[in-house]
Amino acid sequence: MTADPKGEPQISSAYISDALTQGIGGKRGLFDSTFPTAAFLVGFVASGSNLTVGIWAAVITGALVMVLRLIRGETLRQVLLGFIGVAISAVFAARTGEAQNFFLPGLLVNLAYGSAFVLSILVRRPLAGYAAGALTGDLTGWMSHPRVRRAAVLASWIWAAAFGLRLAVQLPLYFAGLVGALGVAKIVMGVPLMLLAGFLSYRVMRPVMDELGLVGSADTEVHSDQALAATASDAGSAAGPGAPKPEESGAHPDVSGPESPEGEGRGRGQSHS
Repeated sequence: MTADPKGEPQISSAYISDALTQGIGGKRGLFDSTFPTAAFLVGFVASGSNLTVGIWAAVITGALVMVLRLIRGETLRQVLLGFIGVAISAVFAARTGEAQNFFLPGLLVNLAYGSAFVLSILVRRPLAGYAAGALTGDLTGWMSHPRVRRAAVLASWIWAAAFGLRLAVQLPLYFAGLVGALGVAKIVMGVPLMLLAGFLSYRVMRPVMDELGLVGSADTEVHSDQALAATASDAGSAAGPGAPKPEESGAHPDVSGPESPEGEGRGRGQSHS
């Protein structure tokens, strides 16, 4: 995020995209979260519906992912939240003896998030607006702009629909005890659906953010910087890998040409000699 000459925050699309993905665990965290579920599903099916094998496969995989994320330098909060989710799912399944209950905490979380978005719309405080406000540095300033409020409502409906779609597909599978299908549905509707919801909500909010001057110039700056860097790189490549840069070689423009009086005099002197 940069600032314009007036001091107003300027937010690039790359910054918004990164903030969205960080808000749901980061780019790698999104994919890491699917590994324990996949391990549970594979262990459970491969062992002939042995719940214990499935649980241990998920817990061990979750622990390995936690160690990997620590090695990558991610925050302890992100790492622990990811593993706690796996542990809670394992406890639900182990205590009840029902494999489908491994997915019950996830269903409850989807219900909570979906309900929160719908409730925020009903009370005229759409959560997507606060997310946009957090990005611009003004948490509630968007509320005074009718267009932003309408866009925030639509973006909030997008997220509510994403969580609702998960429930609509996965709840029947849960009650039917179709563990394999439920596991596949959770994986398929995990990362892809969240990325789609994030992209659509961004596309909804972007036009009004452009109108308010919160997005645009930063994108231009980023592309300009990239173009300049590419031009410099191309020039360096054309000169050869061993060619020194002007500032490194100490070379300066030649001012002894015809335009320079001193150069003219020196040139005439040399010609007479």
